Amino acid sequence: MNSIDMAVRVLQRDGLVVYPTETVYGLGADALSEDAVMRVYEAKNRPVGKPISVAVSDMEMLAAIAVVDDAARAFIERFLPGPVTVILPAKSCLPAVLTGGTGLVGIRWPDNEVALAIIARLDAPITATSANMSDDIPPTRPDEVSVPHDYLVDGGQLPGTPSTVVDLTARRILRKGAEWEAVEAFLETLR
Repeated sequence: MNSIDMAVRVLQRDGLVVYPTETVYGLGADALSEDAVMRVYEAKNRPVGKPISVAVSDMEMLAAIAVVDDAARAFIERFLPGPVTVILPAKSCLPAVLTGGTGLVGIRWPDNEVALAIIARLDAPITATSANMSDDIPPTRPDEVSVPHDYLVDGGQLPGTPSTVVDLTARRILRKGAEWEAVEAFLETLR
């Protein structure tokens, strides 16, 4: 069994998988399972109520979990897949705990073949929080992963620049990361 199949098998059982992205290692759980999402909060020692972003493998999956208007679609077509997290209104199929009561969800569409293969094969979004304890430095190598997990997919050394977080409902950057200058310039065109 290859590492993708093994990761999917763990996710299907509400397990936690560490996986590579184009930025840092992520901690993945089935984002549609409240039990699995709660395991992520516990593993990271993260306060419940602090939202957790999710990762998708295509536009269809993204539109199934969030409300996407024309401006958001234009932004997504320009920057995703890539090192950007977009914040959009969540649809009711997602566990409320993921949104931290905000009604909004952060979505990553990673530009990483391994991450995309895991998500596509699971055929469901997975959590996309970094694989570290809350407030620690996100891991760029497998030996830096500090959270409990059931399986790790080794993607070698990763770049380490976190994603830029963009609230597409307010059209503003919440965290400057990879490609933030291009994101800021594009947001100006939407105002």
